[in-house]
This record gives sequence, C-alpha cells and structure tokens, in this order.
Amino acid sequence: MNRLQTSAAALLVFAFASAGCARNRSLPTQLAPSKITTIGVNSYLWRAAIDTVSFAPLLQANPNSGVIITDWYANPKAPGERVKLSVAILDQDLRADALRVSASRQVNQNGAWVDAPVSAATVQKLEDIILTRARDLRRSSVRG
Repeated sequence: MNRLQTSAAALLVFAFASAGCARNRSLPTQLAPSKITTIGVNSYLWRAAIDTVSFAPLLQANPNSGVIITDWYANPKAPGERVKLSVAILDQDLRADALRVSASRQVNQNGAWVDAPVSAATVQKLEDIILTRARDLRRSSVRG
C-alpha cells in the first residue's frame, strides 16, 4: 500500500467513526426526574402508594400494571368497620391525574358485613397523601 492509499483508508475510517459519534447529538442525556422509572409506572408514585397503604395486608401489587389492591382491614379501635383499598397508577409521569384511588367500606351489622358508603373526602385525602409522599421522594432524590 502506498502512502496515498494509506491516507485515504485512514480518512475513510475516521469519517465512518465520526459520523457514528455525531448521530443523535440532539437527544437529551438525562430524563426529567419525574419520568424516571424502571417499572411500568412512575416509581415515585409506586413507592408512595405502597408506603401509604402498607397498614393493610396486600392482595395484589403489580408494578408493571400499577395496580395495588389491599385485603380488608379493620382498625383495632373500630372492629365493627373495615375498608379495602385499590390504587391504580396510570402513567409514568408524576402528575395528579396519574393516580386513582378507590375504597370500599363495610360495617358489621348483626354478625354480617354490609356495604357502607365511603366519603369522597376520604378517597381525596388518600390521593393527597400519596401525591405528597411521591413529591417528597422526588425532591429527596434530586438533592442526592
């Protein structure tokens, strides 16, 4: 190989190598902290929801679908009443509309459990607790 061919070959290798490196330079190198997830849903919402409903035994907790279902829980201070919670995380973003909480309540009447209404304020309060906890988790992870 003469000097011209060697220079041309080196230039060709350099051109291919630099073209591969220059591609996708406009892509962000870091995702926004509100979108970081290694599971199917927002990990801050998931951890916050698990923390919040951990007082009740879990029947199902699927991080890929974002569904958490508790078993019936009776507060020892009010044994004639029990609740069952369902939490659905609907998105990978940390947003209020990415969370849906539902609750069922039963009261014991003459030895039988009877469905009773759940206050909308109770469900709203649970959503607020989960969202606040998720925001706190996000803030603490950003600080390092």
